[in-house]
Amino acid sequence: MATIFADLLVGLHLAFVLFVALGGFLVLRRPIVAWAQVPAALWGAWIELTGGICPLTPLENALRARAGDAAYEGDFVARYVLPVLYPEGLTRDAQLVLGAAVIVTNAVLYAVAFRRHRARTR
Repeated sequence: MATIFADLLVGLHLAFVLFVALGGFLVLRRPIVAWAQVPAALWGAWIELTGGICPLTPLENALRARAGDAAYEGDFVARYVLPVLYPEGLTRDAQLVLGAAVIVTNAVLYAVAFRRHRARTR
């Protein structure tokens, strides 16, 4: 049962990472989403820029250990995302690039959303 919860947590974690990285696109359609997406994006950028580990990672590892499965080293991005994007693994430079990409992508998307909002209210 703990393995099932750990797998569900991976899905939730992935959804959160996608929301952090791409949630600005949702804001273009539904500006109210910004109330959730801005803190999520700030959190995601902070974790990457500081080299931190999201609390979901140790929780997943604890669930896997409870089920007798092997935990993994590093963080969620290093385990599931970077093997696809960067086969060599997570480096400090890659974390800085990812953190900066979150900030820049969301800043651009929010600038577009703000301009659209201003155009509609005029």
